[in-house]
Amino acid sequence: MLKQILHKVFSMMMAVLLLLSTVSFTVEKHFCGDVLIDVAVFSTIEKCASDAVEMVEEHVSKKTCCKDTLDVIEGQTQLTVKTFDDLDFEQQQFLVAYVHAFNNLFEVVQKHTIPHQYYNSPKLIADIHVLDQVFLI
Repeated sequence: MLKQILHKVFSMMMAVLLLLSTVSFTVEKHFCGDVLIDVAVFSTIEKCASDAVEMVEEHVSKKTCCKDTLDVIEGQTQLTVKTFDDLDFEQQQFLVAYVHAFNNLFEVVQKHTIPHQYYNSPKLIADIHVLDQVFLI
């Protein structure tokens, strides 16, 4: 029971690890001065009020104190896929021998039929050996 639960937990962890290693995403951060205002992973970041005023007044030459940073976390894009032809001759030979030995390890057990499986024995009312006075000596 515990072995099955641990197997399922480790399988799920490996699947999540594979998924996270191949997915890439972007983290957007908005700073006003040195203060972090907003962080967004899958949505857009909210700008501060001073940025909205400056966007309306385009002719303002004042430099803004706010800045946006993008952190791109790239996943693994090249996965190596090996085929049987990429292996050396010795590795191919070992793999074929291993598969052949593993397949022959298990034998198919034929289902045994029990002819008297559903036979109900008759109900004994009296002990016939005692009634007939027949005893084994």
